[in-house]
Amino acid sequence: MNSVLPPFVTAIDIDEIEQIATVGKGSFGTVIKAKWRNKYVAVKYIEDISEQHAFITEVSHLSRVAHPNIIELYGACTEMPHVCLVMEYADGGSLHKVLHSRPRPVYKAAHAMSWARQCAEGVAYLHDMTPRPMIHRDLKPPNLLLVNNGTVLKICDFGTVTDKATLMTNNKGSAAWMAPEVFEGSTYTEKCDVFSWGIILWEVIAREQPFKHIDTSFAIMWRVHQGSRPPLIENCPKPIEQLMVRCWSQNPANRPSMKEVVSIMNGLCKLFVGENEPIGDEILSDDEEDSYGMDYPADSNMSEGTNYGTDSNSSRGTITNRNSTIQRISEAPKGSPLRNMSSAMLQPIFVEVNPYDQPVDLGSSALHTGTFLAVTHHLKQRPMQ
Repeated sequence: MNSVLPPFVTAIDIDEIEQIATVGKGSFGTVIKAKWRNKYVAVKYIEDISEQHAFITEVSHLSRVAHPNIIELYGACTEMPHVCLVMEYADGGSLHKVLHSRPRPVYKAAHAMSWARQCAEGVAYLHDMTPRPMIHRDLKPPNLLLVNNGTVLKICDFGTVTDKATLMTNNKGSAAWMAPEVFEGSTYTEKCDVFSWGIILWEVIAREQPFKHIDTSFAIMWRVHQGSRPPLIENCPKPIEQLMVRCWSQNPANRPSMKEVVSIMNGLCKLFVGENEPIGDEILSDDEEDSYGMDYPADSNMSEGTNYGTDSNSSRGTITNRNSTIQRISEAPKGSPLRNMSSAMLQPIFVEVNPYDQPVDLGSSALHTGTFLAVTHHLKQRPMQ
């Protein structure tokens, strides 16, 4: 099986690997923390010969990438029964663990925005690759790893990555983050990753698992197919909310490119401070339950044909139009970084984006190409906590 290794992938002798502990399960096998050549590594073993294709896929794609927000491949072993990938070890674990596993560490809005921006940077790199752009297809917090005390994010699990030119009809990925065109069996593009990213952005801000009240993957897919989305969060800054809503649009053509997402996020992240502070020094109180305690109506958060203007006659914080009601959580969920955000976020936010990006109204009005007014008060504020 050595012949399957792409050029430039180091063939690793299994005897050089000193196993330490089982870390978890990947898309096709067990992940082990180990030592190799005096450094800690993650070793992903293939456990079923039927999963050989996923192994070859991951080796092939990881051998093509080199980006600070994508996990690094050191090499591979292809001698049965020790078929494995040897990769960079992420000592901070997965983003999913930080968000949802108890005890839950406190993190700032700056961390949430930074994680989302770094994820977008890595995905934009994949989409812009030559000669064959790539689509990840399985973006979700369990596949986003953290290093450097939780401040640096790395994308992993490339067993489902595909070349952009490939026709894709398989229902790969995870239902809560999956774009509707994927599970519908339609031809889809890199915009499916943009949809997944929008759900991730909601998740790091709300600190809630999307659609966690729905029991089955099929039920989630049906609701998403009908247009349901996670509930919008009261007091979420409008530029963030509207970017999120654009990304999870039902129509892929209405979603921004990941390059545009990166440009917008670079501007927004300048408004927050503290992204380089270590995660884990402070833990949320055990009595803070992570639940927004609400049911989704069948037509909640319909993403198409919606005028995202707040109904000024309503005290419930909903957003209305002729066809649907977009549900809004009455306050930030317990554990959300928005609970500790400075009130300065109620002040105006100006977002600078690159001139080549399409004008986007992130709030009240577009001023001119490259500069956008997000809210309507006078701007004289320092970066937000």
